[in-house]
Amino acid sequence: MRINFPLNLRAVLTAGALMRAAVVAAVLAGIGPAFADVTLKDVTGREVHLDAPAHRLLIDDGRYLIALALINPDPVSVLAAWPHDINRIGKATYAAYEKKFPAIDKLARVASSAGSLSVEQVIAARPDLAVFSLGSQPTEEQRSRIEAAGIPVVVIDFFTHPLANLEPSLRLLAAATGREAQAEAFLAFRRARLDAVKAKLADLKPDERPRVFLEPHAAMTSDCCNSPGKGNVGDIIEADGGTNIGAAVIPRAFGKLNLEYVISQDPQVYIATGGSHMEGTAGLLIGPEYTAAKARETLARVVSRPGFSGLAAVRDHRVHGLSHQMLNSPLDIFTVEILAKWIHPERFKDLDVDETVREVNERFLAVPVEGPNWVDLD
Repeated sequence: MRINFPLNLRAVLTAGALMRAAVVAAVLAGIGPAFADVTLKDVTGREVHLDAPAHRLLIDDGRYLIALALINPDPVSVLAAWPHDINRIGKATYAAYEKKFPAIDKLARVASSAGSLSVEQVIAARPDLAVFSLGSQPTEEQRSRIEAAGIPVVVIDFFTHPLANLEPSLRLLAAATGREAQAEAFLAFRRARLDAVKAKLADLKPDERPRVFLEPHAAMTSDCCNSPGKGNVGDIIEADGGTNIGAAVIPRAFGKLNLEYVISQDPQVYIATGGSHMEGTAGLLIGPEYTAAKARETLARVVSRPGFSGLAAVRDHRVHGLSHQMLNSPLDIFTVEILAKWIHPERFKDLDVDETVREVNERFLAVPVEGPNWVDLD
C-alpha cells in the first residue's frame, strides 16, 4: 500500500532524513554533533560536564604540561595559562619545550599550587577548563566564583597518592582534550611495567623490606630532614618492597624528620633528590644540566653532613641520587623502576630503566626526557 504525503510533509521528511544523514556523516568523519557532551569525573569524585573538548586549559602545576605531552604532539596548543614554575620540570626541560613550542612564552601566568590561588587570575585567563592539584584545590567559595564566571573546575593528583591517582588524572586530561586513545596506550604500557615490578616482589617476606630514607631537596637548607610520609613517593617505596622510615611519624604525604630520628632508624638505603633548583645550596645537582660526575660529586657532599657517615646505607654503599623532577610526575614509572633496583638490586638486576625511558621517548612524549636523572654514589 502506497501512502501519498502532502508535498509540504514530504519536504519535512526529506529534510529530516538529510539532517540525520549529515549527523551520521559528521560522526563518521570524527567531527561529532555540536551538542556532544564530555563528562569528567575528577579525583575528588566530582563530575563536570563540557559541551565539547577543551581547547584552553588552565593548569596550576608545570608537571601537568608533561602529562599533556604524553598524549598530545603539541601540549602547549591546548593551554591558556600555567604557573611558569620552571623548577618543577627543570631548566633544561623547559628550554626544550620552549624551543619546540615557542608559544609557551605567550601563555598567561597564574599562581602555582605552591602559592596562593587568585580567582581573578583564573577568570582573566578565560580558560574553558581549570585544572587544579588535589593538595591546593580551590575552596568552595573560590570554586563558586570561578564556576559563576562560566569556567568548569576539576582536580587531579600526581602528588598525594601517585600510584592510585595517576590513571584517573591522565584519563581526565585525555577526555577533556579528546585524546583518550593516546592516554590508554600509555597507561597500558605503564601498567605492564608496574605489573612486572609487582610480580618480582610477590614472594617478598616482611623481614626482607629494607628501611629506606628518601630525602627530597636534600641539604637545600641546614636543617634536616625532608621526607615523604603516608603518601607521595612513600607509596612508591612501599610498593617497591621497602619500608619508608617517614611513614611511621608523618601522617601527611610530606613532612620533616629530625636527624636523631633518622639515625635511630639507621636506613639501609638512602636516596637524595635534587636538580638545577639546588644551585647555590649544598644540595644535589642532577639532571640534563649536569654530568653524572657532577651529580656524584654533589651527592658525596650531601652525605658528608654530620650524622650521615654512620648510617648503614652509607657504610654499605647504598647511596643514590634522583632528579626531583622525577617525583610527582606523570612519568612515575621511571621512579618506580629505579627505586625497585635500588631497594632490591638482586631481584631487579636485569631491569633496564634506560630502555623504559627510550620507549617512552619514542612512543609517547612530544619532548623526550634527557638525563642523567639518577645516579649511584659508588
